[in-house]
Amino acid sequence: MAFVAGEVVAPGDPRIVLEGQWGHQPGLAITVNSGSRISFTFNGSAVQGLFDADGLTVPPHLWITLDEGEPELHLIGQPVIELTAEPGQHKVEIVVKDVNEHSNRWNQPFECAVVFAGLVLDSSTRLRLAGRPGGPRLEFYGDSITQGVRALSSDPESGGADGTKSYAYLTARALGASAYQVGFGRQGITRTGNGDVPPGLDSFGWNFAGSRAERVEDSDLVVINLGVNDEDLTPAEYGDYLARVRSVYQRSTIVALSPFGGKWAAEIEAAVKAADDPAIHYISTDGWITEADCTDNVHPSVAGHTKIATRLTTALLPHLAG
Repeated sequence: MAFVAGEVVAPGDPRIVLEGQWGHQPGLAITVNSGSRISFTFNGSAVQGLFDADGLTVPPHLWITLDEGEPELHLIGQPVIELTAEPGQHKVEIVVKDVNEHSNRWNQPFECAVVFAGLVLDSSTRLRLAGRPGGPRLEFYGDSITQGVRALSSDPESGGADGTKSYAYLTARALGASAYQVGFGRQGITRTGNGDVPPGLDSFGWNFAGSRAERVEDSDLVVINLGVNDEDLTPAEYGDYLARVRSVYQRSTIVALSPFGGKWAAEIEAAVKAADDPAIHYISTDGWITEADCTDNVHPSVAGHTKIATRLTTALLPHLAG
């Protein structure tokens, strides 16, 4: 049957669950981070997902899963994505596979971003009220590795990237957690990222330029994996970043990881010790992966990310106890 438009559902409707780093503007929810998610449940047979693709020069990649099916890849080049199924109750999960790291995704107008404008239901379809995500709340701040760049292959563009294969995404799933996965290629504590993204010291606390990252409550754990891209990094500079995170999340446990290649590990450990905060911890990742676990000697492969997630899940469990 032909689609007959019924109810229009805005992105902020409580029947739509948004997870991850989303900024909000009238009628829109915007993310520039891989691993961010949209989920909803409907009764019926057809739904249209609405996306604002105006001005985008590089289409973001999405994984869309219907019920227990395999994820299907969609590139946002057009404003409407059609979702159809046999009549009945269905769950849809949309996950951002990649927002291209080389395109402007910080300053509007964006060259690459996921700009979600809501849903249009078929006239015979109804959206159900879904429960909010349970479990612990995690946040990950990192670079291209956290983003999932080159996880699938050494292709530096979106074809080789997948935020759902990132150690951050996998760790959150293993812990039954909802997560904010904030990774920007090339970014360091003091080094500017690709895509016009400021250094970590300046981008923390923002979804993108002009959009503050607001939280209803502090997350249980904030995991930091930055430093490998910094050409120079002192304990004081890393300490400034820790202080900035602590100023926003006063009740969260903060975990600082050493970069997987070991760069600046001593400086990061020294910064954690100098913070003298019983809820800020240093975790060494020495030996977790080798160059053989990477697609290009730097970025972990899918297998490499899986190894990291296994080790990190175990390492984080004591910090979630109680």
